[in-house]
Amino acid sequence: MSVAPSSPLTGADRSAAIDAVATGLVPATSRVTRLLLRRAPRDVSRSEAGVLGLLSRGPRRITELADLEGHAQPTMTLLVKRLEQRGWVARERDPADGRVVLVSLTTAGTAALEDVRAAYRRILRDHLVALPDEQLAALQIATEALESLLDALQQGDSE
Repeated sequence: MSVAPSSPLTGADRSAAIDAVATGLVPATSRVTRLLLRRAPRDVSRSEAGVLGLLSRGPRRITELADLEGHAQPTMTLLVKRLEQRGWVARERDPADGRVVLVSLTTAGTAALEDVRAAYRRILRDHLVALPDEQLAALQIATEALESLLDALQQGDSE
């Protein structure tokens, strides 16, 4: 269903829109992710790309990476070890607390992440070019709205 309201939603219409998005958003974004992963080069796994993406925002503890990516800590430790062997991440002691190990992105890791993101952009561009202007504009607005939703969800995680 495509709806582009010209005025704010109120009452039952707003409630119906919230239910529609809450029901359809995760399955739709999951399908997009799966299709992109299937068509993108296989040099970097989904889990590896997720960790590299998180680290692009700054160093993190393994426990934090595990929590954010939905992995058990031992699984994340193995994943970080694999990324370290590839030269994409480095482990260092936290200068503020020597007991803590922080994982950070290396220059090679940044390049690997950019390669993955460039492949996703190429695949998406090839399909976006065929969309009518109205749908492209709607996706641009939806992308901005998703960023706001992500910010709100991440704020809830940190509370």
